[in-house]
Amino acid sequence: MSSLLFNKGKLILISLSTLLQLVVNGSNGALPGEVYWESKLPNTPLPKALQELLQPAATAVNKNSFERLKLIREESPRATYGVGYWEELKTLSDKNVIYNETTIYFLYNDLHPYKKMKLIFTESMNGSKFLSRKIAESIPFSSNKSQEILNYFSIESSSKEAQIMKQTIQECEAIGIRGEDKYCATSFESLVDFVTAKFGKKIGTFSNEVEEENKKQEYTILKGIKMIRDNQIVCHKQRYKYAIFYCHTINGTKAYMVPLVGEDGSRAKAVVICHTDTSAWNPEHFAFQVLNVKPGGRPICHFLNSDTIVWVPI
Repeated sequence: MSSLLFNKGKLILISLSTLLQLVVNGSNGALPGEVYWESKLPNTPLPKALQELLQPAATAVNKNSFERLKLIREESPRATYGVGYWEELKTLSDKNVIYNETTIYFLYNDLHPYKKMKLIFTESMNGSKFLSRKIAESIPFSSNKSQEILNYFSIESSSKEAQIMKQTIQECEAIGIRGEDKYCATSFESLVDFVTAKFGKKIGTFSNEVEEENKKQEYTILKGIKMIRDNQIVCHKQRYKYAIFYCHTINGTKAYMVPLVGEDGSRAKAVVICHTDTSAWNPEHFAFQVLNVKPGGRPICHFLNSDTIVWVPI
């Protein structure tokens, strides 16, 4: 009987301790998202790229107050796979404007020390923040309700902004390419739940560490390239009125942490993703055009944007 009482008492003490920790965190100004992260991933530091997207629960959600979406991400569009690349990028690629100014895709053989590349590490795709799960789930996120979504945010259906939002939804709804497992998280909580459901609570995160952001310049790859691992979830921030992350795993994918130095002397550690199997990609994909290779050919690599998170089990 005493053993049973002791076990119950222990459980009660743990519960009270957890509750006290949450109260203390709240009194120290911790955001609800930070508390949720601590409850799910207590041994994993919250990445800066995600922390910056959190907001207080008491913050009013004004549907007209969201920052206007950037139509084209200056010099650094999001690297995509399969069919899904932006129509703006497709148009620009015909003139080789973006590729001539910055490196988007490159061959695996070029991932070595002393290789020079023109890059820009942008701080964030746009200023959209996470909504709480409750609020996010109350707003439709479906192609068949696109007009209702546009009405909610007072966006003209014929505008470029409307086109971007529709395209983001379509990318999330589209069937993944062969070997891809994908999910679009519409809230911070759903993002954390998705990753922990895949990898458990022992998780490491990787993202770019850049001293000089939003500056296009020539970088030189340094010695010390390290492979992160070949079992990872990559989550890309989407262009939308609030923070949405496109998360996926793709067969035949490896991740690397690459040290760089810019022509101005600034340092960076950037994440590079390399695809050893591109046989399922669309033959018209931008990468094949600029690298002059075919699906299933030589491995293709690209740097990640600074608002992209790589998750790995540890």
